[in-house]
Amino acid sequence: MTYTDIQFQDNPLPKDDYENCLFRQCDFSNADLSAFRFMDCEFVDCNFSMARMDKTVWRDAIFRNCKMLGLNFEACHDFGLSFSFEHCQLSHASFYGKKIRYTRFSHCQLLEVDFTECDLTEAVFDTCDLTDAIFDNTNLEQADLRRSINYRIDPDNNRIRKAHFSLTSVTGLLDKYGVKVDLGS
Repeated sequence: MTYTDIQFQDNPLPKDDYENCLFRQCDFSNADLSAFRFMDCEFVDCNFSMARMDKTVWRDAIFRNCKMLGLNFEACHDFGLSFSFEHCQLSHASFYGKKIRYTRFSHCQLLEVDFTECDLTEAVFDTCDLTDAIFDNTNLEQADLRRSINYRIDPDNNRIRKAHFSLTSVTGLLDKYGVKVDLGS
């Protein structure tokens, strides 16, 4: 089923299970998506800003070019939680305490996103801006941050074993020590 250019504040989506659906240019901003179930759905050019997601199920969801400001993913249902994000604005979102291994963030703005106590094992941050993102007691083992910028990760307070970082951005691991790295000579 395909849903195109629907304003869900004006026409609320019936609370149901949605499987193998495509949502294109839909506006979910400020909508209450609590207890909805989205499985194998794709969302393209949608706005989810400030949507409520208590016990919402996201299973194999794909988000492309979506505006997702201030979302509280920590309230989502844990079982089977899996999604990927491409060219999305996720600033001010919270993934606090979520187990989202293997999640892919590609070309995303992740400004001030809270990843506290998150399991991001083998997650990929491909060309993302992580300015002021919070990593506190976060598992980043085998995660790939080589093509991302502006992250600050305390190696003493996060698990980063076998994680991948680029030389030009590795200073984000040394900030707490006040170390200055000169990459020019």
